[in-house]
Amino acid sequence: MSKFISVDTIENADNKTLTVDFEEIIDGLECVEPVKAHLTVQSLGEFIEIKGNVKTIVKLQCDRCLENFDYKMDFDIDEMFAKNALLEDYGQEYELKDGQFVTDLNGQDSIDIYDLLYQSVIINLPNQKVCGINCKGKDFPTEENMSDPRLDVFKNIQIEPKNK
Repeated sequence: MSKFISVDTIENADNKTLTVDFEEIIDGLECVEPVKAHLTVQSLGEFIEIKGNVKTIVKLQCDRCLENFDYKMDFDIDEMFAKNALLEDYGQEYELKDGQFVTDLNGQDSIDIYDLLYQSVIINLPNQKVCGINCKGKDFPTEENMSDPRLDVFKNIQIEPKNK
C-alpha cells in the first residue's frame, strides 16, 4: 500500500471519494500488532477530509510500577487538509467541528497517510499510562527503607541559616 495519496487521485475518483485500508507497523511506535485503519478520503472543494477508524495495540510502560503492558487502541479520526495555502479570505466558507483542525498542504500534491496515522496514534495515547486500575505502583526508596550505609554521613549534616 502506498503511504501517500495524491490529490489528483482524490479529485479524479468517483464522487471525489476514496476508501483506503491501511495495515502496517509504523516506525517510532512500539506496535504489538500493525496499525489498521479504514479511511474515507473526500475532496470538499478547497479542502480534503479524511475520516475513519484506527485500531492497534501498542506497548507502553506503566507510570506507576514501570512494567510494560499492552494498550489496545480503537479511535476515530476526522482530519481536514487545505489544498491551497490558508488565506484569511477563502472563496467558500467551511464550518469546522469542535476539536477539528486544518492542516495546510502548502502546495504539496499528496497526503502522507503514514504520518497522519503516526500522529493520530500519538495524540490518542493516554496522558497517564497505567497498566491497570489496581496498580499500586512500585516501592521506591524512602528515608525509612533506604539502607545504603554510604548515605549515613548525610543524616547528621546541619545547615545554619545565612545572616542577612
